[in-house]
Amino acid sequence: MEPGPFDVVVVDDAADVRAVVGLQLRLSRRFNVVGEGGSGAEAIALAAAHRPAAMVLDASMPDMDGLEALPAILEVSPSTQVVMFSGFGGPALEVAARSLGAADFVEKATPLRELPGRLLRVLQAAPEPAPAAGDGVEETPVEGETVLAQHLERFRTVFDQAAIGMATMTLAGTVVRVNPALAGLAGEDEGALVGRRYSDLTGTAPDAALHEALVRVAGGGVELAEVEHALPIRGSTAWVRSTVTVVRDPDGRPLYLFAQAEDVTVQRRTLDELRASEERFRLMIESVVDYAIFMLDPGGRITTWNTGAERMKGYRADEAIGQHFRLFYPAEAQELRHPEHELDVAVREGRYEEEGWRIRKDGTRFWANVVITALFDHDRRLVGFGKVTRDVTERRRAENARQGAAAELADAIERLRTANEQTSDFLAIIAHELYSPIAAMTGAADILAEHWEQLAEGQRVENLQNLTRSAGRTRRLLDELLMASRLEAGQLEVTIETVPLGPIIAEAVAGLGLAVDVVGADGVVVSADRSRVVQILTNLLANADRYGEPPFTVEVRSVGAAAEIRVCDAGAGITPELEPQLFRKFVRGAGRRDRGTGLGLFIVRELSRRQGGDAWYERGPGVRTCFCFRLPRAA
Repeated sequence: MEPGPFDVVVVDDAADVRAVVGLQLRLSRRFNVVGEGGSGAEAIALAAAHRPAAMVLDASMPDMDGLEALPAILEVSPSTQVVMFSGFGGPALEVAARSLGAADFVEKATPLRELPGRLLRVLQAAPEPAPAAGDGVEETPVEGETVLAQHLERFRTVFDQAAIGMATMTLAGTVVRVNPALAGLAGEDEGALVGRRYSDLTGTAPDAALHEALVRVAGGGVELAEVEHALPIRGSTAWVRSTVTVVRDPDGRPLYLFAQAEDVTVQRRTLDELRASEERFRLMIESVVDYAIFMLDPGGRITTWNTGAERMKGYRADEAIGQHFRLFYPAEAQELRHPEHELDVAVREGRYEEEGWRIRKDGTRFWANVVITALFDHDRRLVGFGKVTRDVTERRRAENARQGAAAELADAIERLRTANEQTSDFLAIIAHELYSPIAAMTGAADILAEHWEQLAEGQRVENLQNLTRSAGRTRRLLDELLMASRLEAGQLEVTIETVPLGPIIAEAVAGLGLAVDVVGADGVVVSADRSRVVQILTNLLANADRYGEPPFTVEVRSVGAAAEIRVCDAGAGITPELEPQLFRKFVRGAGRRDRGTGLGLFIVRELSRRQGGDAWYERGPGVRTCFCFRLPRAA
C-alpha cells in the first residue's frame, strides 16, 4: 500500500511559483498542500501551526531568507523534512543548506514534475527508485526545459568566467554563490565563502561600512552602494571596491543582493606613489628656487633688499630701497589699495599670506607666494614688516597640469564605474527577467501536457493564460534588448517620410484599446518613420496605463519647425531623485508594480533622436505627468 498522502507546506516569495508547485504536488495525489507562505517568518509560523511532513522552502526571500529560517523551522517542527528549493545553484550552497538541516536541495531549474518523486524519496528515506508511472518522471525533457537549461547555463558561464569577482547573496547578506574570480581574490575556496556574511569576508571583524551598505541596499534606502575596504590575504592586505545592488521581482520587491568586487590595490598604490612623487617634487622646487627677503618700514617702504629679491624682481637695491612695495603689484590691485590692506591684516593678525600676480621691473608677471609678518618691539610698537616672496609660477603651472590630469583620471574612473554598474545590472536583469517567465512557462506546460484530463476547465484556462503571459513577457524582453543593442551600435535604420500625425496616434491608441483624448493633432504633418513613431507612442501610452491614472491625453503642439507630442496622465509621476536618470539604460523606478528591464524610455529617446528630435519628462499644469517627444514638422 502506498504511503500518504503527506501534508506539505510550500514557501516561496513568488506567487506564480507557489501556485505551480502546489498544483504539481496536488496532482501527484501523494501530497496535501496545507499551507503556503512568502517569507522565512511565515515558513516558521506554518511549520509550528501544521507540523507538516515536508516543506518546500525557497532560499532567498524578503525579510528572512530560507537559510536563516531553516534552523528555526526544525526547532518548532523537528519531524518536518525541509527541501531547499532555490534559484541559486552550486555544490557549495547545497553543502551549506544540508549542514543547516535540509533533507534535500533542489534547483528551480529541475523540472517540476520531478519534485513529487524527490519529496517521496526524502520522506520514505529510501534509495532513489527507477522512474515509475505516477511519479511524474520522464527521461525526455520538453522543449521549454531545454531552453531554460540553455539560458541558465549561459548565465552561469558568464558568472563563473567573469574576470571580476561576483557574488549573489540573500537579502540578509549571506553568500550563496561566488565565482572563481572572487574566491581567488579572497584567497579561499568557493565552498568556504558560501554561507558566510559578505561583510565578514574582510578579516577578523566585519567591515562596518560594508555592512551598512548591505543593510541600506537590502532595505531599499539606495539601489546601489559602493565601498572600498581592506581584504587580508595570506598575511598581506589587498584593497577591494565592492559594488552592491539589489535585484527585484516585477512587483518591485527585493529578491536577493548582487555584489561585484574589484581589486583596486594597484590603483591605490599608484595614487599614493603619485602623491608622494608630487610632494618630493614640491620640496625640490622650494629648495631650489630663491626667496626674495626684504623689510618694510611701518608705512610700507622698502628698507632692505637681498640678492634673491634682485634676481626675482629685476630691481637693484638702490632702485628698490625707499620705494613703496606697491611697486610690485598690478595696476588693478594698486587701485583697490590691496597692498595697504595686506599691511592692515598683518598688523591686526600678526601675519598675512596670499598668492597672486606680481610685476617685475620689465613688466612681466609672475605668480608669487607672499608672507608678510608684522614686527613689534618690546613695547609692542610697530617697527616694520618682514616680507618673504617666492616665485611659484612653475609650481602653479604644475598644479594646473596635475589638476587636468586628475580630472581626466576621474573621468576615466567614472566611465569604468558606469560600465561596471551596467554590466552588473545587465547580468542581474537578464538572470531574473528571463528565468521567472521561463520557469512559469515550463511548469504550466508540464501540467497541461501531463494532466490535461485531470484538470478542471478553470485550471486549464489559468495555465494557458500563464503560458501566454510568460511568453509575451519573454518576447518583450528580447525585443527591447535587441532594439537597445541596435540603437547603441547605430545599426537601426529609420525611413523618413512625410506622414500626418493624427492617423499615427489613432493607430497607437487603437492597438492598446485605451480611452485617450487627442488634442491638436489635426493637420499636423511630420518628417518621420511612421512605424517608429507608433512604437514611441505605444511605449509611452502603455507606461501611462501601467503606472499612471486616467484621464489619458495626447497633446500635439507646433513649436517653430517642430511638433511636440505630450503623453499625459493624472498619476503621481516620477520622484525628483529619479528624473535625471529616466532615459538611461536599466533605470527602473522603485515601487512600481512591473519594473521591467528599464530600457523602454531609453528606446523612446534614442528613436526620437534618430528622427531629428528628442524626448523628455515634465510635470504638466495641475496634477499631470507628461512624457514628451519632439519630431521635425514637414516643410
